[in-house]
Amino acid sequence: MTTVRTTTRDPRLLRSRLDEWLAAKHPGAHSRGVHLPAANGLSGETVLFDLAVPHPEGTARQRIRPCVLRLAGDPDAYAVFPTYDMAEQYRVIRTVAARTRVPVPELLWLEPDPGPLGAPFFVMERVPGRVPPDVLPYTYGGNWLFDASEEDRARLERSTVRVLAELHTVPGEGTLRAHVDAQRAYYEWVVDGPARSPLIERAFAWLEKHWPADPGPSVLSWGDARIGNIVYDADFSPVAVLDWEMASSGPRELDLAWLVYLHRFFQDLTVTAGFPGMPDFLDRDRIAATYAELTGHTPRDLDFHLLYAALRHAVVMLRIGHRQVHFGEREMPADPDALILHRDTLEAMLEGRHR
Repeated sequence: MTTVRTTTRDPRLLRSRLDEWLAAKHPGAHSRGVHLPAANGLSGETVLFDLAVPHPEGTARQRIRPCVLRLAGDPDAYAVFPTYDMAEQYRVIRTVAARTRVPVPELLWLEPDPGPLGAPFFVMERVPGRVPPDVLPYTYGGNWLFDASEEDRARLERSTVRVLAELHTVPGEGTLRAHVDAQRAYYEWVVDGPARSPLIERAFAWLEKHWPADPGPSVLSWGDARIGNIVYDADFSPVAVLDWEMASSGPRELDLAWLVYLHRFFQDLTVTAGFPGMPDFLDRDRIAATYAELTGHTPRDLDFHLLYAALRHAVVMLRIGHRQVHFGEREMPADPDALILHRDTLEAMLEGRHR
């Protein structure tokens, strides 16, 4: 898969500025092992480090705490999203921790001032465990999830749906219409300058023609509900749910469809590459049935929501394609839809050929 640049920040400068900030928070505190993962986020930036603080008894020993720093997207790296509200992400995680049993990392500090590190950020604990890989996707094989037994995969699948069921006990205030309008505004920002996408605009038109008669009640929506944003323990159960920058509110099906579609996206890439993948994993009908069993709410209008998930992903892919062109990692194609990695799937969905 193509490597995508995610930052232009200097790790050494980042560490020195982080140490200055930590020392102001706690005298004698500093970082160890500052690391920017190679598969860093395509939006907000992740920095891993160990927090070292003096021992309270004054001995030479230090207390070490593994931490994660989430930094707003680098504006010099052709950011994926127009804005990064780190305070809102912090608030959402705090709300989830207070009002649900969804496992989230313990929050440590919020820094809304861009001065210390060049952008707002927050710090939270780093939870040990395993995350299904994105690069190469877990569907390609050679990783713990692909090699797991059917029973363990089923346990992971069910426990993941339970996360959504628990999260959706928190009421939301937004509507499906507001959500789609926000996505349309995001698309307009993406194509402000570059060529427009006929495929994405066809998909928006399709949504209007197939709008649900009753979208259902609004709940807190994770937004990026996929297994690659969950840390699992050895028993294949979630121990930390991550990446809340796309959180909003709307129908329950927003998260359910995103969960199913993002696996389908990886599965389609894997089949195209000539590998079998995991065709029976995160099956749409089984996910819907499990969610109904756990909540009493039978998911509806899934064809609509799956296509909407593919549309949302297409807008992100289009922006990432523009960024690759910006950094000289690829040429701008004559057909802008060629930047959308899953264009064939989205076209098939629009024509009713892909369930």
